[in-house]
Amino acid sequence: MEGYIKTTTSNGIATITFFHPQSNSLPGTLLRQLAEEITKAGNDANANVIVLQSEGEKAFCAGASFDELISIKDFETGKKFFSGFAMVINAMRTAPKFVIARVQGKAVGGGVGIVSAADYTLAVDSASVKLSELAVGIGPFVVGPVVERKIGTSAFTSLSINATEWQTAVWAKEKGLYVEIFKTTEEMDMAIAALADKLSKSNPEAMQMLKKVFWSGTESWDTLLIERAEMSGKLVLSEFTVNAINKFKAKA
Repeated sequence: MEGYIKTTTSNGIATITFFHPQSNSLPGTLLRQLAEEITKAGNDANANVIVLQSEGEKAFCAGASFDELISIKDFETGKKFFSGFAMVINAMRTAPKFVIARVQGKAVGGGVGIVSAADYTLAVDSASVKLSELAVGIGPFVVGPVVERKIGTSAFTSLSINATEWQTAVWAKEKGLYVEIFKTTEEMDMAIAALADKLSKSNPEAMQMLKKVFWSGTESWDTLLIERAEMSGKLVLSEFTVNAINKFKAKA
């Protein structure tokens, strides 16, 4: 079972759901499919707002697939893999509709990048976050611009350096990653449904203009994030990183 991406559209709301059996980690094929579905929903005249979510209860997204990371043997393959996260972030950034993220569990690495790329994020109080890249010899290069934009340089720096420690959902809310946190998924889902319903009936042109305003200054990201993918693509080939990933997988 390699996971899937599915989209349903109803009453002006496009709901995109991703799943992978390994804690919703994302291999390259799923990353590209996810970017394509976000772009499709952005261009769908029947949808005025996008809700992005994952299946399961424990993890929203565990980031990169370690099985795929350890299989990378050349620079071009590494660049292509990390470009997948760039594609998802840029698809969320350029979609002419607001993206609401539903975070029902922990987010790690690239998962934090996806959460940061959403325009409005609601989470449960168990949805801790961690940028674990440095712990496996890489660095949060691709997701860095969007995480830093969302929570500020100081918080991004501490999250990047302290790569083995979880930060709580309360911390994430204080830093602006989450708009609101809830004790139960039921409460969160009610809030998301109410907000999505309001937005589905709002002026599409006004929302599209607002989206452009919110993301002003990120026009270079189509190029920037690919350059960052090249940095990760180079590091993933190093002996240090290969050994670190193998040790991490052995503990899992």
